[in-house]
Amino acid sequence: MATFMIGLAILVCGGFLYGSLCERVFGPDNRETPAYAKQDGVDYVPMPTWKNALINLLNIAGTGPILGPIQGILFGPIALLTIPIGNVIGGAMHDYFAGMICTRDGGIQMPDMVKKYTNKGVFWVYDIFVCVLLLLVGAVFIYTPGDIAATQVFGFSGGATDPTTWIIYGAIFVYYFIATVFPIDKIIGRVYPIFGAVLVFSAIGVFIAMIVFRYPLVNIWDSWNTGAFAYGDYFFGVGDMKSFGHFMPIFFVTVACGILSGFHSTQTALIARTMKSEHEGKTTFYNMMIVEGFIAMVWAAGTMALIQMGAAKGGLTMQFDNGVLKYFQQAADGSMKAISATSVVGVLCRKALGPVGGAIALIGVIVLPVTSGDTALRALRLTIADTFHIKQDNNARRLALATPIFVLVFGILIWSKFDANGFNQLWRYFAWSNQAMALFALAAAAIYLLIEKKGAYVWIPLIPGIFYTIVCGSYILNAKIGFRLPWNAAYIGSVLLAVLYTVAIFVRGKRPANTL
Repeated sequence: MATFMIGLAILVCGGFLYGSLCERVFGPDNRETPAYAKQDGVDYVPMPTWKNALINLLNIAGTGPILGPIQGILFGPIALLTIPIGNVIGGAMHDYFAGMICTRDGGIQMPDMVKKYTNKGVFWVYDIFVCVLLLLVGAVFIYTPGDIAATQVFGFSGGATDPTTWIIYGAIFVYYFIATVFPIDKIIGRVYPIFGAVLVFSAIGVFIAMIVFRYPLVNIWDSWNTGAFAYGDYFFGVGDMKSFGHFMPIFFVTVACGILSGFHSTQTALIARTMKSEHEGKTTFYNMMIVEGFIAMVWAAGTMALIQMGAAKGGLTMQFDNGVLKYFQQAADGSMKAISATSVVGVLCRKALGPVGGAIALIGVIVLPVTSGDTALRALRLTIADTFHIKQDNNARRLALATPIFVLVFGILIWSKFDANGFNQLWRYFAWSNQAMALFALAAAAIYLLIEKKGAYVWIPLIPGIFYTIVCGSYILNAKIGFRLPWNAAYIGSVLLAVLYTVAIFVRGKRPANTL
């Protein structure tokens, strides 16, 4: 527990100090924000700080800060330190600068921000990239909460041929459609406070349970190979765990949203159109990512505690099944039953909070991806509209653009559900591309600082940008879903990519921003 508390102190204290530095470097002022300058009652709508902050938190907190840490904690207690450190200097900073630059530049969306601070070639790559990713996010975030609700809340099979599965999917689908088309303050702004209360309950509830019941956690100075699980062997990839290892890049791609997420920039750009004052930025953008870091830490620590307890005591046991490392839970008859990472969510909720509290917390977990999927598809509509200059000033035009988007989402959903490997393939590409997309926002932020004569602080976005170029580059160069190069070649290639990334930023930073 001591390592967890140290990590929490890093997250809170580091977030306060580094967030203040980021705010001072950007320099928010009292100029009129896009919410007033372009007020249209649909997307440009002034909303109070607490509501903007809560909406942004729920927009960015999908399944990433839960499912990622559940799997990332297998690397051992170092995860309880790298999550907060990466969050403070990487993810929260990324969200702050993306949101603030979009606000300062008139509420532009991320493709236009990338276009303004890079060039048209990079813009078109990013624009296609972000549209595909947002489309996949919409499909993934119907699939994931739908399956959790079907199997763990209602007790259905969750199978592709079970009608109840599609009824639940359909309910989420209809909500997404409404939230995508209608004014942001009429739908999203009204239901999110309710969702937020459940979200806070689930995270804080598990956190309190860990402290009150003294859940067993491994400290970084303890032996990492415990009687419950060999975290050290997993970290180094030795013995039975030889197929694992490579903490960097695999850990950072796996944990994803709890540390850094490119998807977040598309969501902060939405809030750039509803902020009353630039001075709200630190609370709305930076601090909400710190809260997501707390959520990630709670789920990482909670999963470690379940593993340390073991299945016989109501926790989990890690075992190999046909060469694959899986989570096992003890069934009512005493037998061991393999469960998925999404099922670990239910085990932890019920163990920490009992049947009633666990059910409420589980609803909070379902809410997370739902409240990311709706705004992902809203952001996709706005991105396409801005790219092709399609007016969105009435329901008919918004409906006309949203309809083909949802047809594609439904097609992806059917494929991923009926194809045995469909969803696994979808998730692997999504996990990597989510991190890779952040490189565009980090590069744009670095170039923005150079253009604004704040080059002395360019290291703030540049260091995470270089680090994640190596992470994303080495991962895709080695991965089976990528180029399948040996690890040594993958690392060398990623370093070369990082050098090119850095040179490109400084060369572009010598020229003024592009006009839109």
